[in-house]
Amino acid sequence: MSELTISGNLQVMGVINVTPDSFSDGGKFESFENAFTHARHLIAQGVDILDIGGESTRPGAPQVDLQEELKRSIPLVGAIREISNIPISIDTSKAKVMQAAVEAGATMINCIWALRLEDSLRVAADLGVKVCLMHMQGSPANMQQNPAYSDVVAEVRDFLKQRIDAALDAGIAGEQIIIDPGFGFGKSIEHNLLLLQSLAEFRQLGVPVLAGLSRKKMIGTILDKPVDQRLYGSLALAVMAAMLGADILRVHDVAETLEEIAMVKALGRAIS
Repeated sequence: MSELTISGNLQVMGVINVTPDSFSDGGKFESFENAFTHARHLIAQGVDILDIGGESTRPGAPQVDLQEELKRSIPLVGAIREISNIPISIDTSKAKVMQAAVEAGATMINCIWALRLEDSLRVAADLGVKVCLMHMQGSPANMQQNPAYSDVVAEVRDFLKQRIDAALDAGIAGEQIIIDPGFGFGKSIEHNLLLLQSLAEFRQLGVPVLAGLSRKKMIGTILDKPVDQRLYGSLALAVMAAMLGADILRVHDVAETLEEIAMVKALGRAIS
């Protein structure tokens, strides 16, 4: 097999943060109108999945109350569903937001807490949609305060295995489960790079792997670039993640990522 092989089933997930304090876009899509326009642009660009989030999970982000998160995210989910059948992921940890989003048309739950918070596992199982279980050390409030591991790959892998088992025990079908190593969520640059080069180990858990590396702080640190100048670093990591076994790439720059992936796939076919 060529080293340039990328799965033909690779999917690109486009991020839409309906928040005033997102690290990646600074509230650019806080208003419904801007977020909905952006969603239509991403659909036109060929995105496979839209990921809608109404609460920032950047390091140190304040918690958002239930009603505010519902107000931010649910109208957008419903509006997108009215114009498109595209898969919609709701990025939340709150069971009531999960419920409302699926009722509005969401087809996936993306949970940074891996369905560990109150009632979320039961609700996700009852809803019967896909779930993405992410690893995070600590919480958004403290996760980047000197994260430490004895063996980051083994510890993250074991945690995700435990959460897969918990999901299965709760009645979530295996084919509905996705895992995410949680790049940047309680990890140093070294931890992130070790996890990236070890993506194949996570695939051994038997479920699809999502990689979210777009615009991460590690890119800014390595390249000395602010968040709005991390496109090239993000594209490089997206291609590497795809080549190392990621099934879903969670990105902010959809069109550019799709072009990069198309070129690598073309080269892989040419030399295979």
